[in-house]
Amino acid sequence: MRRAASTTYYALFHCLARCCADTLVGRNHAARSTPGWRQTYRALEHGYVRRYRPTMEMFPGEIRAFVDWFVIMQTKRHAADYDPGGRWKKSEVAEDVTAAEGVIRAFEAAPLRDRRAFAIFVLLKNRNR
Repeated sequence: MRRAASTTYYALFHCLARCCADTLVGRNHAARSTPGWRQTYRALEHGYVRRYRPTMEMFPGEIRAFVDWFVIMQTKRHAADYDPGGRWKKSEVAEDVTAAEGVIRAFEAAPLRDRRAFAIFVLLKNRNR
């Protein structure tokens, strides 16, 4: 159950990393720079989304829901990976997996311009913050 909780968070993390690389560098393998795509994919920091969660009101509901679930699952992943006394119920983990699948689908269906703006928001330092 611990591994499943941790993996659920990483599904969200890798969805966001892929979104950043795809929207900023390109999805088409033949037309994009592979090193640039990889660098963009790897640029996402785990704590950045959590730090700026309160300032996400500029984004549509699908992206805000993704961020909320991302932070929830990040907290659960920390517990799963680092709390040896934690207990995990199969039914709760299954609910988390189902919810994560839903927010990923909704996030991926959000307008490209919003996903691109969000990718910029989570990757690039904003000197106005």
